[in-house]
Amino acid sequence: MSGPTEIAAAITALYPEIARHGIDVSVADDPATGEWLVTMRHGAHSLSTHLGKDDAAACLRGISCAALGIQIGRFVENYCLGQGECPT
Repeated sequence: MSGPTEIAAAITALYPEIARHGIDVSVADDPATGEWLVTMRHGAHSLSTHLGKDDAAACLRGISCAALGIQIGRFVENYCLGQGECPT
């Protein structure tokens, strides 16, 4: 299984709005759940969400991660588009 750096790179490749809006993405193993913890940050705003191992494997294969995509969309909408804080 790949590590957090590879998963973060795959997520960024799948969702170009991350780079377009200057959002930082980090991934860490969450031993309490056995899943990955994906954290998005821009300025003072952050959002963390869990990514299951199967979903992470799909991301690494270049397949959209539906649940994560929804969270990314909400983050961009709430903290970038809605508040105009992120570059476009």
